[in-house]
Amino acid sequence: MSESVREDGDVGVGDAAVEDEMGEGAGAQPDRPAAEAVSGDPDSIPPADAPAGGSVGSPEGSDGEAELRGDVEAQTELKALREQFEGLNDRHLRLVAEFNNFKRRSEQERLGAWARAQAELTGRLVDVLDDLQRVAELDLTNATVEAIMEGIDLVERKFVRTLEDAGIEIIEPNGIPFNPEFMEAMMRVPAEAEEQVDQVAQVFQKGYMLKGNLIRPARVSVFTQS
Repeated sequence: MSESVREDGDVGVGDAAVEDEMGEGAGAQPDRPAAEAVSGDPDSIPPADAPAGGSVGSPEGSDGEAELRGDVEAQTELKALREQFEGLNDRHLRLVAEFNNFKRRSEQERLGAWARAQAELTGRLVDVLDDLQRVAELDLTNATVEAIMEGIDLVERKFVRTLEDAGIEIIEPNGIPFNPEFMEAMMRVPAEAEEQVDQVAQVFQKGYMLKGNLIRPARVSVFTQS
C-alpha cells in the first residue's frame, strides 16, 4: 500500500481507496424488480390458485366429471324404473285379488239364486202334495167315485199350473211329425195311409222342457210305412 497505517488503528488512505473501488463495483449494477429476477416471460408464471396437479380445464378432468354425471343419471333412472315396477306389480296383485273376490261372490250369488228358485218351486209342489194327501184321506164309505175323480182332477190341474208358472213346458206331441230332438220312439206302428208315415201314433209319456232345456223327452210310438 502507498499509505502507512496510523498508530491509533484508523484506516489510512490506502484502505479508503480499496473501499471506494468496491463501492463503485457494487454501484455498477442497480437494483432490478423482483419480477425481472425470474427468467423467462412473466405471463408464464402460474397463478397462486392454480391446481397443483395440472392446468385448469384439462381433458382428463372433463371426462371424469362426465362419467360421474352419467353414473348418477343411470342410478336415478334405475330407481325410477324400480319404483314404477313395484307400483305396477302392486296394482296387478290388487286386481287379481279383486277378480278372485268378484268370482267368488258371483258363484255364491248364483248358487243362492238357484237355491231360492228351488225353494220356491218346492213350496208350490208341497201345496199339491197336501191336496193329494187330502184326497187319499177321504172316507171311502161316504165318498163316491165321482167325488174322488173330481178331487184327483183338481189336484192334477193345480199341479200343471204350478209347473207352467215355474216356466216348465209340457210336450204332448199327438198327431204331429216325429221330432227326435224332444221325442223318443218306443215302438213303430204300420201306417194305414201314406200321410201317416213318420207321424206320432200314440203318446206313452209326456215330455217336459224348462226354458228351452229338455227335462224329459216325450215317449211315443211312430207310424211307419208297412
